[in-house]
Amino acid sequence: MRDYKERLFILYVFQLTFSSQQRRNEIVGIIEKWKSYSDSLPAEVEEFDWRTFQQEYRDYIDLAKMAQLIPVIGAAVGAVANYQLVKQLGKTAMNCYRVRHFS
Repeated sequence: MRDYKERLFILYVFQLTFSSQQRRNEIVGIIEKWKSYSDSLPAEVEEFDWRTFQQEYRDYIDLAKMAQLIPVIGAAVGAVANYQLVKQLGKTAMNCYRVRHFS
C-alpha cells in the first residue's frame, strides 16, 4: 500500500470511531465523498498535517487506556476496554467501507 491516501482512509476510520460527535459529523462527510476528497489531498505524504489529524482521536483512546495503569485491576479493565474498542472499530470500519463502495 504505497499510496498514503489509502492509509489515510484507514486512519479516518479510526478517527470516526474514536472522536467527539462534532468531529464524527465532519468525518462522515469526508468518507461519503472520499474520491473527491482524496483527489484534493497533497501528492506527497510529507505535506500532510499529521499532528492536527491525530490529536482528536488520541485523547479519546488515552482515557480508556489510562485505566490499564491501575495496579491489580488494570489488566482486567484493560482487557474489557480493548475488547470494546476493537469491537467498536470493527463495526465502524465495515460501515465505512460499505459507504465508500456504494458511493
